[in-house]
Amino acid sequence: MGRGFKGTWIVILGIIVVLGVMLMSSYNGFVNAEENVDQSYAQIENQLQRRLDLIPNLVNTVKGYAAHEKETIKAISDARARLAGARSPEEEATANAELSGALSRLLVVVENYPNLKADAQFRQLMDELAGTENRIAVARKDYNDQVAVFNKKVKRFPGAIVASITGFDEKEYFRADPRAQEAPEVDFGGNG
Repeated sequence: MGRGFKGTWIVILGIIVVLGVMLMSSYNGFVNAEENVDQSYAQIENQLQRRLDLIPNLVNTVKGYAAHEKETIKAISDARARLAGARSPEEEATANAELSGALSRLLVVVENYPNLKADAQFRQLMDELAGTENRIAVARKDYNDQVAVFNKKVKRFPGAIVASITGFDEKEYFRADPRAQEAPEVDFGGNG
């Protein structure tokens, strides 16, 4: 009886060790996946910062040509300030949509100033801004891809058990502001 009892404890101990290794492995997988999500989000913030840094130069260039377009320039400055002060992904998404809308209105203003469109500094800034917009779109996609990977780990078995035990929750996707689905109005009628 002593020998069978000892064998039972060895089996139980073996099962506990295997479960412990599986738990550690799964936990480390969650840590890695969460870090990938955080890193991807940091890239979105990096590109948004790049855009924030470009906008004052763009606004100053436009001011020289379109001094009486103060409302549009103020809207861009206000939206930029809201984006810079955003404290959550939701606030960032809303402020980002406002800034994108204000920049769209700026492009309409620019159409009324052929000399501005021909200005080399303005063209360079617009090219950099367009490149940044593309980088933001790619960074959002990469972030959402990482969120999908993480959320699948949180929802799948046995990850769902490990996630609930260790406190890992689903992450939010980066969603566009609902107003982003509305097409911006562009008037090339020359009302300037």
